[in-house]
Amino acid sequence: QVHLVESGGGLVQAGGSLRLSCAASGRTFSMAAMGWFRRAPGKEREFVARISWNSGLAYHADSVKGRFTISRDNAKNTVYLQMNSLKPEDTAVYYCAAKVQVTWSDWGQGTQVTVSS
Repeated sequence: QVHLVESGGGLVQAGGSLRLSCAASGRTFSMAAMGWFRRAPGKEREFVARISWNSGLAYHADSVKGRFTISRDNAKNTVYLQMNSLKPEDTAVYYCAAKVQVTWSDWGQGTQVTVSS
């Protein structure tokens, strides 16, 4: 099991940047694929990005490709989401998640990102 705590959310103007962090505890972090998801008000949870256990593979949703970058530092047990050129439609609660086997089994509590126009 992996315990996850997100931080770095806040209020930013359109075009601005934020970096989200997700601190993990648990022996299996370095073996887990990590992902970022978001849920906007009144909408379903949406996949944002994922990264493999050794950072060899990273994938970003089309809606954020070229603006957001996922990365991880296994020595620090942390995964990041660098968000640039933010848009009002990026406003959501952002969650990180861990996948050791098949499913996204461990989730953080979320951090709010609000982008003003």
